[in-house]
Amino acid sequence: MQEEPQNSNPTQEAELVIRNSVEQATDPLTLKSVVSLGLVRSVELHLGIATVEISTPVSPDLYPDLGNLIQNIESALMGTSLVREVKTRVDAMLPGEQADYLKALGHLDKDDKKSPFPPSTRVIAISSGKGGVGKSSVSVNLALAIHKLGHTVGILDADIYGFSVSSMFSDISDALVLANTVVPPRVHGISLISAGLFAGSDQPVIWRGPMLHSALSQFLNNVAWLDPEYLVVDMPPGTGDIALSIAEMLPEAEFYVVTTPQIAAEQVAQRSALAARQLKMPVRGVIENMSYFRGDDGKKYELFGKGGGEILADSLKVKLLGQIPLIPMIREGGDKGEPVVVSHPESEAGRAFFDLAEQIVALGPARRRREALKIS
Repeated sequence: MQEEPQNSNPTQEAELVIRNSVEQATDPLTLKSVVSLGLVRSVELHLGIATVEISTPVSPDLYPDLGNLIQNIESALMGTSLVREVKTRVDAMLPGEQADYLKALGHLDKDDKKSPFPPSTRVIAISSGKGGVGKSSVSVNLALAIHKLGHTVGILDADIYGFSVSSMFSDISDALVLANTVVPPRVHGISLISAGLFAGSDQPVIWRGPMLHSALSQFLNNVAWLDPEYLVVDMPPGTGDIALSIAEMLPEAEFYVVTTPQIAAEQVAQRSALAARQLKMPVRGVIENMSYFRGDDGKKYELFGKGGGEILADSLKVKLLGQIPLIPMIREGGDKGEPVVVSHPESEAGRAFFDLAEQIVALGPARRRREALKIS
């Protein structure tokens, strides 16, 4: 005699559907599942109304992008036929829940003698011999372009004295500080850390070398970077303490040198590249910024001369990877907090940054990482 099929439990089936739906919702700050992070305490379903209890690791009014977090959860639940309305309650996590949140991020305090990133992360260090060549604009737009090509990206403003990266975004939120861990804000899809997030934009940073080293170490080891595929590092100009610290703490870094078409600028940029090589860091390419201006007549005008980038690339035996035009919208985008790759991706400048990003991605990693450099 055949056994009669067991009746399924509608309540259990509904709970499974609801749980699976909520698990699809992501936290806009970390891009991780809200369930894995413990951001959703409970979901109750009654007569088609889902009541969601959300807990944030800090006071809800301080949690970055809370509105989009709630929207993501609501959208996930409304995607099922069981839910016709979603109600939410939000409060702060208890201390034990906050500890679980940090654990779920997968971030532990790193041994600062080792790289804080896995071998899969490519560290792209954007350097220059001197200031005023548009290095930070290149760093920001390059990071955004790589992200728009489909990669996870972080950007580190290592110019502790002359930080400017955070000011190039108009809609950036504060960093989330929990115990000894900083969760970086996410803007246009990329994670960002800069001294500008912690100091006023008009406040000078007056630190000696050891304090700079300590600040950079914290930006690397005490930040939950969440293992991006690419970390773009906006280096300070020149060959000072930060360059030494980067060589010590990020032995996998690849250096890309920004110059302008001027021969004098090329000669200064060459010193930056040679210093990187003395520290056994690979110099992988040259980026020429402010290469030309295109007038209303459609013609190119080389306002700062010609050939600096090519001469530098030839002397270093690397490729000239990009020539970025001198276009007002690049400067205006930085001033307004709307980088050109976001505001005008189809413009001549936008296309130049995407072409640069594609070339850097196509290069692949420089080599296997070496042991960290010891500097005494």
